[in-house]
Amino acid sequence: METIHLNERNLAEWQKKASPNVMALGCFDGLHQGHCAVIKAAHQKAKEKQVRLAVMSFFPHPKTVISKGKVHVHYLMGLSEKQAMLQEMGVDTFYIVEFSQEFAGLSPEQFVSEYLNGLQVVHAVAGFDFSYGSRGAGHLDRLQQDSGGLIDVTKVAKVELRGEKISSTCIRERLLSGKVAELPEFLGRYYETECEWNGETFLPQEHYTLPCPGRYQVVLKNKGGAVCKEVTVMTDGTTIISTDEIPLFLKGKLSIVWQQEITQSRKLRIS
Repeated sequence: METIHLNERNLAEWQKKASPNVMALGCFDGLHQGHCAVIKAAHQKAKEKQVRLAVMSFFPHPKTVISKGKVHVHYLMGLSEKQAMLQEMGVDTFYIVEFSQEFAGLSPEQFVSEYLNGLQVVHAVAGFDFSYGSRGAGHLDRLQQDSGGLIDVTKVAKVELRGEKISSTCIRERLLSGKVAELPEFLGRYYETECEWNGETFLPQEHYTLPCPGRYQVVLKNKGGAVCKEVTVMTDGTTIISTDEIPLFLKGKLSIVWQQEITQSRKLRIS
């Protein structure tokens, strides 16, 4: 899979190199069950049309840019983890568009012309509520018209769990209330954060959303192996420590797999 960091400065260069493709569109933070439904639908269309499968995402988060930095969005997945998962899903090209004030100001027609027509998209796939262009004025019902009839469109229906829309927002809400045990139903897997253990504390990579302060049952893993441990997210919301002994083979880069919050009643039983 090829990862391309796209912006207005290099767009023309990548337009020249593009080949016909089906493109999945969205922020895809966390690659939850709703995101996977969009990418799977795009994958099927690409097979039918015998063209490449592309995914287009945006960074930093639009809310951060539009608010001029007043809103800080914490992410659910790091770039390396996202790349690995997209490659496993059969994606050929991963476009990460720099979401700048200039990009936010593009009209819906300009976005489609420059970033979809210009990159040889023949079919676009997105969730039912995807919007594009200045102030989100563009939507999937007009995308084919905005493309001059050159791009067909698939709108993927809302993916729900017990009546609730699966979204990055609802996953963050559960993290911030410690409900990590509920996340596999939304993500299709346990929530993971990449970090580094320096022998004393775990240092999360930038942008990750951590669970709220408290104690958690986790799996710590790297290429050398995995162990079940208990860790504590401190009240500053950014520091993770463990009173358990951590094997030396885990020193350096590792992943924390968040399995369950240790509640007060469970703490009493353990002690």
